[in-house]
Parts: sequence; structure tokens; C-alpha cells
Amino acid sequence: MSKSDEVFVGAIDQGTSSSRFLIFDVKGQIVASHQCEYQNHYAKAGWVEKDPIEILDSVETTVAGACRRFNSLGYNASQIKSVGITNQRETTVAFDSVTGLPLTNAIIWNDVRTKDLVHRLIDEAGSASRFATINGLPITTYFSAVKMRWMLENVPEVKAAREQGTLRFGTIDTWLIYKLTGTYVTDVTNASRTMLMDIKEFKWSAECLEFFDIKESELPEIRSSAEVYGTITEGRLEGIPIAGCLGDQQAAMVGQSCFEAGEAKNTYGTGCFMLFNTGSEPIFSKNGLLTTVGYKLGPNAEPKYALEGSVAVAGSAIQWLRDKIGLIFSASEIGFLADSVEDNGGVYFVTAFSGLFAPYWRDDARGCIVGLTQYATRGHIARATLESVCYQTQAILDAMRKDSGTELRRLRVDGGMTNSEQAMQIQADILGIEVVRPEMRETTALGAALAAGLGVGIWKDEAELRQIAQSNVSAFWSRITDEKRTEMLAGWDKAVKRSLDWA
Repeated sequence: MSKSDEVFVGAIDQGTSSSRFLIFDVKGQIVASHQCEYQNHYAKAGWVEKDPIEILDSVETTVAGACRRFNSLGYNASQIKSVGITNQRETTVAFDSVTGLPLTNAIIWNDVRTKDLVHRLIDEAGSASRFATINGLPITTYFSAVKMRWMLENVPEVKAAREQGTLRFGTIDTWLIYKLTGTYVTDVTNASRTMLMDIKEFKWSAECLEFFDIKESELPEIRSSAEVYGTITEGRLEGIPIAGCLGDQQAAMVGQSCFEAGEAKNTYGTGCFMLFNTGSEPIFSKNGLLTTVGYKLGPNAEPKYALEGSVAVAGSAIQWLRDKIGLIFSASEIGFLADSVEDNGGVYFVTAFSGLFAPYWRDDARGCIVGLTQYATRGHIARATLESVCYQTQAILDAMRKDSGTELRRLRVDGGMTNSEQAMQIQADILGIEVVRPEMRETTALGAALAAGLGVGIWKDEAELRQIAQSNVSAFWSRITDEKRTEMLAGWDKAVKRSLDWA
């Protein structure tokens, strides 16, 4: 086959702190990519926001960069047969349908400005879990509906657009697809993170819409995760269809080929997210987990559901040590620093910068470092930072065992922190099960590309996707005793209690 006959799929990976565009061949290998990092805005304590235009610009920059690299290899953009999108979930954009411009900054998923509103809504609902059997989610600051409600109550431009009938809300996938193709849609995985979708019917819930005071006309059409949504209207990818869309954690689930009930993956990015495939029926958690749509790979495909546990702060804690505290000069340094000590020296770091997510759900928690003595060094604090993510992952895994009745024997991992051998060894030590890391680390982007390829017929079914997604792996096993693990977990539980009731 000549170069001109080869077929490729693109993936837009729009994350919390960067955007990327990656081009994959039909074997799932990356041929070209480009990344554009950016900073979010922190106007007040607990606020995290970003101009949606800047997000769009960062995506267009990465597309241009990757395509230049692609062209330099002797390929043409016309060989890219479809594009998939994977995105930071829950982040909410309000824009005007006439001008196409945002009405205010996007509220990022980990923003907690809605805390007081959430408590008011819980009082009105009678329980944080009032709608959980409909949407699978508790009422918290995390999800999109409360961000929409906050905008309606606090942003004059949003109120005015509602009065004029031009208000449109969307998560980042919706914003990008709308600006790139003109189509106003979302997929089932992103819709399932708004608190507004009935996860059994895949429709906007009238009951939830009424409670949160959102109009259905202000929301996009819900589609599957693998179908043609529209064609890109301009730029280097003009004429190419967008045919795949998954929230970032669900995309990683597809990229890790977690297609069977009982399979689980954990992604270590800005935050940390574990998804456990529960099959074709949702399991509603009794242990602080979220029930979410895993994926629906085609309009007529059977949906798959997942239990999810989320850690608000993972890689962002390492960034904090680097950028705000100056403990390290580069993110890669933390693993070697953590490895310079035998254990945490009794130091625990609860990274509750914006509260604790699953299974604690405490928005009054704040970050704290406890157990400090004169014995403690930079190495102990570095190790405690990595351990914090691993302890919270262990708490989520315990909740999943209780909800599903299944003992997980293996955890598939991906994301930036998995590049650290030390972090993954700590994770295996704390979990006491096998931790498996794929050679292909870009599983989130790969999942979006697989959905996009499936959406235009490059691949036929999940069996083909599994063959592409599977690759060489590294396995980590626990090196500590059960007694040591129990001791470490007891210390973590004490530290978590110290972090509560601050806000």
C-alpha cells in the first residue's frame, strides 16, 4: 500500500489544562500529534474558569500543528477519514445561538462557587440523592446543572439570552462540535454528567429540568458516542466528519478495551477517575459512587453502564508542588524524590483543594499535610503526594466491590501519573492487586479515535476495537505485607478526618 492509500483517524483531546490533536493509523498507532497547554483563571477562591474562545483557539492550534507534522511525513489531511472528540466533562459553556459567542467564561468541572447553591438545592430536594435513580448522580458542585443554574442566577448576559430565547448551554464537546460543524449536539456520556439526562431513556428528564430550572430548548440533542454529527466547515480539516464523541473518562474506558462487565480502568490526570463496567444495566450505588453511561457505540448499539469514583486532585497536586510551593522543578522529579525515602515517614497529604469527591463527598474538606516531624524531608512530602491519589483510589475500589459484589483482581491504568514507576508501585502496594499499564499511554485519545473510526465504518465492532486497543503492558504487584497496608490505610483515615469541616 502506498502512502497516499493509507487511512487515518484524528482525535481532539480537550483537557482541563491542555488541548491536543492526535492522528492515528488503522492499527491504533500515533502518527502525528501536537499539544497546547493553557492556564485556567482563578478569579476568587474556589473559582476555576476559562474563556471558551481560548479553549477553541487552543484546539485549532493543535490541529494545525499536528497536520503540519502529518504533511511533513508525506501524508495529506484528506486521508483523515473522521475525527473524534474527547473532553473534560461537566465543564459548562453558555453561549448565544444568534452570535455564536460565549456569554461568560466556562465554569470548569472542579469549580466550587456553587457550594451555597448546592446546599440550597439539597434542602429543596430533601436529599442530595433525590434524582439519583433518574440521572445516577448526587446533587453536588461537580455536575453541569448547578453550574447552569448559577449562571442563570448570577450572570446578566445569561439571563438576557434566556429572555430573548437565544440561550444555549453545553459541555465542552457540544461547544467544539457546534463551532466546528454548526451542529448542536452532545453524546450520551457527556449528557450523563449534567444531572439532567434520564440514563435509562437517554432523554432529558422533565423532572430534572423542572427542578434545576433549565429549558430543554437550551440543551443540545443527545446522540450516541459513535456516529456522524456533522462535517467540519473550515480550516485544515474542512470536509472531514466528526463521528465520535466521549467524555474523557469514558473514552479511556474504550481505549483500554473495558468492554465486559467487571473490567475497570483508572485514569490519572488533573483529577483521577476510576470506571467499572457494569454491563447493560445501571447499578445505583449505595456507597458514594456515581452511576454513569460508559458508552453507546452507535445509534442502535447496546449501551454500557459504569460505576465511577472520582478524585478531584491527582496530577494537579504535583503541579501545585512545582508551581506554587517550589518543592520540585519538574513533574517527573516527584517520582525520584519519593523513591529517595523508604516510606512516608508518618506524613500524609490530603489533597482536598476543592473538597473530597467519591466516596466521601465532602465539600467542606480542605487540603492538609499531617504527621510532620523534624524527621520529615522533601522526599516524604513527595511520597505523601503520590500516596494521596493512591489512597483515594483504594477507597473508591472498596466502594465498587460493595456495590457490584465483584472482587476486582486487576486495575488497568493510564494518564500522566502512570509514567512514574514509583507512583504505580505505590498504587499496587496500597491496593494489593495487579496494576496493569499499557504501552499505549494515550488511551483517552485512542478511545475517541476508535469511536470515530467505528462511526464511519473503518472498524466494525467491539471485537475489532479490542484487538487494536490491546498492546504490551507493564504489571505492578504489591511489595508490602498486609499488616503494613492496614497500618498505612489507618493513618490515611485519620488524616482524612483532620481535613473535614474547614469550609
